[in-house]
Amino acid sequence: MEIETLDWLRTAEGARLLAAADRAWADHPGDPVRVAGDVRRVEPDAEKAAAATTQAQLRAKAVVKFGEAAHLMFFTPDALEQATRARVADHRAARLAAAIPGGSVIDLGCGIGGDLVAFARAGLVAGGVDLDPVRAAMARANLEVLGLPGAAQVGDATTVDPRAFDAAFADPARRGGRGRVFDVEGWTPPWPWVLDLLARRSLVKVAPGIGHDLVPVGVEAEWVSDGGDVKEAVLWSPDLATTDRRATVIGEHGLATLTDEDSPADGEAGTEVREVGAYLYEPDGAVIRAGLVTAVAAGVGGGLVDPHIAYVTSDASFRTPFARGYRVVEHLPYREKQLRAALHERGIGRLTIKKRGVQVVPEELRKRLSLRGDNEATLVLTRVSGQGTALLVQPF
Repeated sequence: MEIETLDWLRTAEGARLLAAADRAWADHPGDPVRVAGDVRRVEPDAEKAAAATTQAQLRAKAVVKFGEAAHLMFFTPDALEQATRARVADHRAARLAAAIPGGSVIDLGCGIGGDLVAFARAGLVAGGVDLDPVRAAMARANLEVLGLPGAAQVGDATTVDPRAFDAAFADPARRGGRGRVFDVEGWTPPWPWVLDLLARRSLVKVAPGIGHDLVPVGVEAEWVSDGGDVKEAVLWSPDLATTDRRATVIGEHGLATLTDEDSPADGEAGTEVREVGAYLYEPDGAVIRAGLVTAVAAGVGGGLVDPHIAYVTSDASFRTPFARGYRVVEHLPYREKQLRAALHERGIGRLTIKKRGVQVVPEELRKRLSLRGDNEATLVLTRVSGQGTALLVQPF
């Protein structure tokens, strides 16, 4: 999209066309051809009609990340894919606002302004820069349509002096021409720039798979999950850090957090390997990434099934936001032939297969098991004290 087209979409005439496109998408969800046909009947100009149709499609997709606010916002396909889910951005912004109440923050690479929106909602004075003129214009538009203060302009993040602000935020691009970039040196801006930024009051969103060894001394690494999926890791500079490692879990009923201070010391309860008890717990991905599995084990009064496997077991039933709980129904044979016979004997025709630490492809195994029957079950394939183990479990 050109900036001129974006400007036109923000006029009264453009707003009417966007409303028509939104209605068309609601009438024909998942059918862009029929949507485009409806929009062209309202606006014969092909470029304007295409822009409105694209925005309607992106807005419908963006609801997952931005909720109902998405119906007012502007997006590009790439920027929407890269944008942070609102609940995650709101958590990050609220934490920063608590550290610098009423302070200012510069978003170095603001994209279409999703994080700027979160910062402004948290009461911070938010400004952003982006190399892409269209994204910078969309960031300004998104703040305006949501009735939020803030500014965004075209600029090179690496040339901005963050000392003019109380804090800086950055989300380096981790995609290149060949897809996702896993080497931190290939990020844009690159890792040395990130390290330099973290020497000042700042927070940097990074890939969830970042190694603990890359986190500088004094910097807090926080892994965040939303709805059970790990969404990001954030590095908090020393003057914003409150611990070394943190796992934050955002769920339907709110937010919970664990830190390395919750982890038991070696030899304390929760660190030992023990036999599988009456219950099995699968820690949230953020907990696993943060290396806080033993904190979950201590919390449920249990231990580990294996020193290298992120499953926890206990004889007690607990509900915890940091792990999914299962009642262990019985142990089944681990060898495939005997396992198939056991599942057939129990009339299991629908099977959820969870695996950890074993070389199994659940979809392929399910086909080979030739399941039949009316019963449904969950099977966990893992290692217990180094030995392959099959557990029939029931979620609770």
